[in-house]
Amino acid sequence: MTRWPARRRVTSALAVLGAALLVAGCDTLGYYYQSIGGHLGVMAQAQPIDDAIATANGANDARLAQRLTLARHIRDYASHELKLPDNGSYRRYANLHRPYVVWSVFATPELSMELRKWCFPIAGCITYRGYYDQHDAEHYAQGLRHDGLEAYVAGIPAYSTLGYFDDPLLNTFVYLPEGELARLIFHELAHQVVYVRNDTAFNESFATAVETAGVERWLAQEGSPEFRATYQVYDKRRREFRAMLLDTRDKLVALYRSPLDDDAKRQAKAHIFDELRQTYAGLKVEWGGYSGYDRWFDQPLTNAHLAAVATYQQWVPAFTALLAQCGGDWERFYAAVRKIGDLPPAERDAALRKLAPPATEVTPLTAQHATDAVPAASGSGRGQ
Repeated sequence: MTRWPARRRVTSALAVLGAALLVAGCDTLGYYYQSIGGHLGVMAQAQPIDDAIATANGANDARLAQRLTLARHIRDYASHELKLPDNGSYRRYANLHRPYVVWSVFATPELSMELRKWCFPIAGCITYRGYYDQHDAEHYAQGLRHDGLEAYVAGIPAYSTLGYFDDPLLNTFVYLPEGELARLIFHELAHQVVYVRNDTAFNESFATAVETAGVERWLAQEGSPEFRATYQVYDKRRREFRAMLLDTRDKLVALYRSPLDDDAKRQAKAHIFDELRQTYAGLKVEWGGYSGYDRWFDQPLTNAHLAAVATYQQWVPAFTALLAQCGGDWERFYAAVRKIGDLPPAERDAALRKLAPPATEVTPLTAQHATDAVPAASGSGRGQ
């Protein structure tokens, strides 16, 4: 894929965003300003990874130096072995002194799994709004609730600018377990390979398929023996958690499409969410008390919780099957994905549905989605 020089890409992105500011309303204008300012603030704090390692060693921070060294190795592997873009992304490091880089707001109607969409330059129409300040995200979510919507605020450790900027490593994710760090870097770089406007399910499922296959190869070839020994347990918990959420989501989709009146739907919805909490409690017992997913339940459960998670999984079986058809050749796989991405939406979904094993295909949402965004939209990144 042809890459623009970094300065040209940045200039083009800022020019588009500047034009958008001229026609934006007051609310949108403020949102753009916080988005652009927030992202530029992140970029301003980044330093070359070799310098960051030297700084960490000078401060006797052996843990950070080790994590940055590991991240550099993973980043090189991503380009050399997975044929992901070989550019400046994840070759710099910034400490933001906060737990997340952005907080994304997702919203749905009370009795629907259809995520609300917002439209922005470059990224297109997306199913979230990202904020660099948690208070701003919570304030916006409260306004949506006042309007009768259900809103979910998710802390996001990383996002992709789709190659318009060289995204840095951040303190918000550099301390993740080895396999999770590899997953995140592979996932975000995949967004620079293929991006389809207005289709989050396509973009996130593609990136999730790349991260899943990529981390399996990384662990087999380069991963530490310590993490390989625990990875199967860690991954099993993840798959069981996601399966539980998707099963709950599908129950709600079926409920909202049923002929029951709204009051009956509300009662059934509350029962389904109660069942979800009970199922999770049972899983925690099976996991020996592991509580790594507790934060997902910290807020009152809403449709938006489940709709947001589902966009990452919908077409993963299809992309996994396509990678196998390509014999594990990453460049052939990316070319085939681009061809599918170029299709009109209905044909695109049909092609993916044909690829997906019927037993694992997830019921699609009724809305089109979009992906990690450039700064004006503060990409959704990886939540779960």
